[in-house]
Amino acid sequence: MQVQEGEGWRWLVDPARHPFSVLVGGQGWAVELTAAEARDLQQGLVRLVHEHRGLADQLMGEEAISLELERGSLWVALDGDRDGWELRFVLTPAGGGSRAVEGSWTAEASAALVAALASGQPAEGGGHLWAAPHGPA
Repeated sequence: MQVQEGEGWRWLVDPARHPFSVLVGGQGWAVELTAAEARDLQQGLVRLVHEHRGLADQLMGEEAISLELERGSLWVALDGDRDGWELRFVLTPAGGGSRAVEGSWTAEASAALVAALASGQPAEGGGHLWAAPHGPA
């Protein structure tokens, strides 16, 4: 079992718990995901943060930004400004009777979670990315 956790977040992998082998959690919530769902979530979160880093220098101090990534049944979003951001996701698997889940992390937990996840496999391609700058935060 692999356990990664910190203040306001957790990511546990236990391959013996098939089909829901990954437990993902935040402040006051947790959900079990399949390995494929967890991989998509990990890659989506890391990709959004990578995109934010590429855009942060272009933002004015008072400007906010929202980035969204949609890949299949997963939607992830980053909301923040040039210095900090929060992450959230919605998973709505296709097919009747499937469970759906929504989760989010505070700015501090988001940064720590992505730092831990980025040390795993890098996020690559796929999905659709939208950036929407906002006025004063």
